[in-house]
Amino acid sequence: MIAVIPVAGAGARLRPLTYTQPKPLIPVAGKPIISYIIDDLSNVGVKKFIFVIGYLGEKIENYLKEAYPDLDMEFVEQTKREGSGHAIWLAKDKWIKSKEMIIMFGDTILDLDFTKILNSKNSILCVKEVKDPTKFGVVEMNAEGELTRVVEKPKIPKSNLAMVGLYKIKKVKEFAKALDTIIKNNFRSEGEFPLTDALQQMINKNVKFDILKADNWYDCGKREILLETNATMLDKNYDFDAVPQFDSAIFIHPVSIGKNCKIVNSIIGPHVTIGDNVEIKSAIIKNSIIGNYTHIKEAVLHRSVIGNDTAITGIQQSLNIGDNTEIDFNK
Repeated sequence: MIAVIPVAGAGARLRPLTYTQPKPLIPVAGKPIISYIIDDLSNVGVKKFIFVIGYLGEKIENYLKEAYPDLDMEFVEQTKREGSGHAIWLAKDKWIKSKEMIIMFGDTILDLDFTKILNSKNSILCVKEVKDPTKFGVVEMNAEGELTRVVEKPKIPKSNLAMVGLYKIKKVKEFAKALDTIIKNNFRSEGEFPLTDALQQMINKNVKFDILKADNWYDCGKREILLETNATMLDKNYDFDAVPQFDSAIFIHPVSIGKNCKIVNSIIGPHVTIGDNVEIKSAIIKNSIIGNYTHIKEAVLHRSVIGNDTAITGIQQSLNIGDNTEIDFNK
């Protein structure tokens, strides 16, 4: 089984954090978002991965090669972002000969039975009920529960079942032809080539798709959802024994503490993820994500997302800060 993972997006909704760090590498409960995807798919038998990189792609490539040295992976660059369908089409030579394939977007964490996807006899679209379908690609079904249409961000939605960014394609050659049709004929939607349009081409030709509902879907594109996901994953996978001990620090579990950290006279938690080589002194931090090599002193932080290599002194706020930043509220 082969998996195609588009990770070329700029993560605009998480700026300034994503000015210097690609969204798939943002840590959630102790590991980057993209690691959840790789681990989930590898655990059910996916052997080969194709990553379509673009914005800050070298950071993603470097991380994956270091974190997964034995993973069978290839990289394809999308130099101009023209939609998810275009990203997958660029990698066509890498997957065209496979019998079946999985597509999963690199900024999504899902809670579902992945074995059902691998064992399905048909292609699959994974979905989740949402309150506002106008923000997502949605599926429409007939009275018999059969898929009839997929629509990208409908103005007047006829369904509240949003596609969650995970697909299994059984008819690989038909899928390639569908992508060729929309791209070579320049069939754009709002200036891009979304994957949704290629899927609709297949539906129009009576390709069978099954619908699989996800138990939970964490679309980590906004700070609020990112923090909620961090809290949920800490609650779900928490290991008390994995938290290092510090003589003058109090932890309100669950928390995730990286390697080589120094934490002094501080209260950490609940629901805090701290990266590697972080120094914290005289601080109170809760419901937050703190990047690698960050220094925090005499601060009270809550519902904050702090990038890598950042220095913060003397503050009581909720922050969203990118990498390589220094803030001193005592000056």
